[in-house]
Amino acid sequence: MLFLILSIVCSVTVGVIFKITRHYNCNPVQIITFNYVFAILFCYFTFSPNLDEVTASAPWNIYLSIGVLLPVVFLFLAASIKYMGIVKTDAAQRLSLFIPILAAWFIFKEEFNSYKVIGLVIGFWALLFLLRKPSENEQNKRLYPAIVLLGFGVIDILFKQIALYSTLPYTTSLFVVFDIALAVSLLIMIYNTVLKKVKLELKNIFFGSLVGLFNFGNILFYLKAHKAFSENPSTVFAGMNMGVIVLGSLVGVFFFNEKLSKTNFLGVILALIAIVFIVFSQIN
Repeated sequence: MLFLILSIVCSVTVGVIFKITRHYNCNPVQIITFNYVFAILFCYFTFSPNLDEVTASAPWNIYLSIGVLLPVVFLFLAASIKYMGIVKTDAAQRLSLFIPILAAWFIFKEEFNSYKVIGLVIGFWALLFLLRKPSENEQNKRLYPAIVLLGFGVIDILFKQIALYSTLPYTTSLFVVFDIALAVSLLIMIYNTVLKKVKLELKNIFFGSLVGLFNFGNILFYLKAHKAFSENPSTVFAGMNMGVIVLGSLVGVFFFNEKLSKTNFLGVILALIAIVFIVFSQIN
């Protein structure tokens, strides 16, 4: 459970950093690019991955898919936080839990007990209440959280596949994914620098290093949590998503003064109840 809690904290911290960068007029593409530079360094010096073990038989289709999706979805995440706020972005992002939950049922053939079903049903209503009634100035921006929702749902499933791939250490797989994500991010940054004349700034490198640290921690602890709960992937899926919603909502309201209606607050309470049912389903 410790790995799951650490992953939740790291995930919310990434959103907080993107929120703060609004006040410094930072460039999200450069932040995301340097995020992967530092994530690669953290991964290399922490685990010393042996790249000689990475052969043609490695799951390159999964590596490439995640490597492309991560920076692209990160860009939409940054835009969603900018226009929608942390609370609603985290809610939209974590609504993606239903994609891997369905995968756990139909693909991984996981059996669901009554506690887990009740927890998921309550969680569904919690997310609906959290996302209810967007203001008119948000209507045109709803594409951002929608893409975040879909993107993170697919990424969750792909990371589960990496966690189940036992031929390579998952830290080595993580290093390969970060390398691919950096390559994709560099292409986007070079495009902006050369064609759009966007200058490289030191502040973006600084914030990129922070995002890289917590992004690395988020994914690392998330994979470790999957290892710990390998027989019940939906426990990690639901616990992670609900935990981020609750913590993200608290941070958004109390630190950034984001407005929540009574319905939104009810959603937070229901999310807590859902977490209790999901954890209880694991104990039993």
